[in-house]
Amino acid sequence: MSDRRMFIKTSALAGIGVLAASKTKIIAGNLLPVFESKRPPLAKRNFVSESVEKTIAKVKSSISNPELGWLFENCFPNTLDTTVDFEVIDGKPDTYVITGDIDAMWLRDSTAQIWPYLPFVKEDAKLRELVKGVINRQAKCILLDPYANAFYKDPTQISEWKNDLTDMKPGIHERKWEIDSLCYPIRLAHGYWKLTGDVSLFDSKWKEAMKLVLQTFREQQRFHDKGPYTFQRTTAWATDGVPLSGYGYPVKPCGLIVSTFRPSDDCTLFPYLIPSNMFAIEVLGYLQEMFSTTELKDDALVAKAKEIQNQVKQGLKENGIFVHPKFGEIIAFEVNGFGSFHLMDDANVPSLLSLPYLGAIAPDSKLYLNTRKVVLSENNPFFYKGTAGEGIGGPHTGVDTIWPMSIILRAITSIDDAEIKHCIDMLVKTHADTGFMHESFHKDDAKKFSRKWFAWANTLFGELILKIYHERPHLLKA
Repeated sequence: MSDRRMFIKTSALAGIGVLAASKTKIIAGNLLPVFESKRPPLAKRNFVSESVEKTIAKVKSSISNPELGWLFENCFPNTLDTTVDFEVIDGKPDTYVITGDIDAMWLRDSTAQIWPYLPFVKEDAKLRELVKGVINRQAKCILLDPYANAFYKDPTQISEWKNDLTDMKPGIHERKWEIDSLCYPIRLAHGYWKLTGDVSLFDSKWKEAMKLVLQTFREQQRFHDKGPYTFQRTTAWATDGVPLSGYGYPVKPCGLIVSTFRPSDDCTLFPYLIPSNMFAIEVLGYLQEMFSTTELKDDALVAKAKEIQNQVKQGLKENGIFVHPKFGEIIAFEVNGFGSFHLMDDANVPSLLSLPYLGAIAPDSKLYLNTRKVVLSENNPFFYKGTAGEGIGGPHTGVDTIWPMSIILRAITSIDDAEIKHCIDMLVKTHADTGFMHESFHKDDAKKFSRKWFAWANTLFGELILKIYHERPHLLKA
């Protein structure tokens, strides 16, 4: 059982320790709710960005629903308030980012948590150093082990999962191979570079990490053998174990990259996880762009990234798309190269639903819209609809649990005002009087939730509201 699921089990989805979200007072003769900030006191915040604070005040003042404005104020800065640990090591900025209630840094989560703050780095030198520190720390993690998904700040710390049957090393929290773990650091580095033009942090160590990413992708294409990675765990939880001596079920090499685990940290059924392969196609393009510049020029690296990208594209074209009898041509969730496919979606990103958010497909693409109809319906076994809300969950939190993240991504990727407003209303109604997003909640009772401190979901919610503020401000006044 993974560290994240352990929290779910011990809390039993019960919302232990929930504080009342608001008080009431009489204003102009009416009894009205007063929403008190759930942020830490200023002196206890891990990091403060003036540009982020100004944006919070500006956006909140434009939101007509006081509860929605309060949620934005609590959630958007949650990563900075509570999860970042910045310092300078050997003359370089270094930022360790925990995921919330687990003291470990996931490559995926740390990028996703920091990503919404990127637009502010040009005007905020202090925040720019923080982001550079995350990029530096991620390169260190990749160089320690490109197959690991989560790491400790202390390189000597021994994990509680030290007995997993895989090549565990000190400093690694968990060693689950997930394609997206190596995609996300590229996304962050590329996003930072595009906004700033700064290449000063992309030194020999970072470049070495990028070469290791390409090597790992190549190994997991499994053209010639199964590669060096295996994983097994002594557990009764099926999705934490990997069958057939830790290699997973067989695949037919076709250019796609094997992902032994999903971004949920659950093992895949068919090892070619299509959303993550589509994310890989996108970031391989980023590497080609960056290493074609005068400052970073490396023709050999560009050629290798392009070759892998073309092979993954071909594998996707031949194996990742199929015709659904009701919805037409759609994208598979997982395939094996032999013709088998898995029809579902999971709440974690990359997911089929989230593909436009990652730049992997256009939000108005017919292929995407067909796929979206499937995953947001009863045709997806992990789409739930209850009295509390509707959305996508996954095996990680069990049946009948909806992830706010899936509702947020549904709104972020939607091109329909009514759907976006519907999602906002659900998010306001399902925070269980805590003022924050959670990992999951029961479809019929939002007060039965998992993870009351989950910074990725909080910051992603803030990113959604900020996107609406810039693109569809009228929805915040409705």
